[in-house]
Amino acid sequence: MTTTETTTSVVDTFIQALFTAGDLSAVDRHLSPGFVDHDPPVPDAPSGAEGLRRAAAMFRAAFPDWHSDVELLVTDGSVVTEVFTARGTHRGELMGVAATGRTVELRGINVFRVERGLIVERWGRLDELGLRRQLGLTP
Repeated sequence: MTTTETTTSVVDTFIQALFTAGDLSAVDRHLSPGFVDHDPPVPDAPSGAEGLRRAAAMFRAAFPDWHSDVELLVTDGSVVTEVFTARGTHRGELMGVAATGRTVELRGINVFRVERGLIVERWGRLDELGLRRQLGLTP
């Protein structure tokens, strides 16, 4: 495998294990001990690996069938950019909103930096406004 294929595989395997399969231990296998999350996806969560674990647990509790579809995965070697759409059926409380039974969609983009087969940094943006609208929190 080339370096490009390896880094892309690390990121894709991590995303599918954590967010699609709900395997919270993926954080321990794929993130370096010094992992830095520049844009934690959950308010008031730690900025490191534990923040991503909490985000995955929160979404899995609210959407038991949550899955992430990678639409684009591009790398220059050590940096991998992922564009995704995640979906799930709202079956548990999220952001103070009781289960609605509706399918919710969340689009986003992540940029990961990989070193020696482990993810060391993440930058990301989620369509938080779109999520809030689907939950009825924002008109």
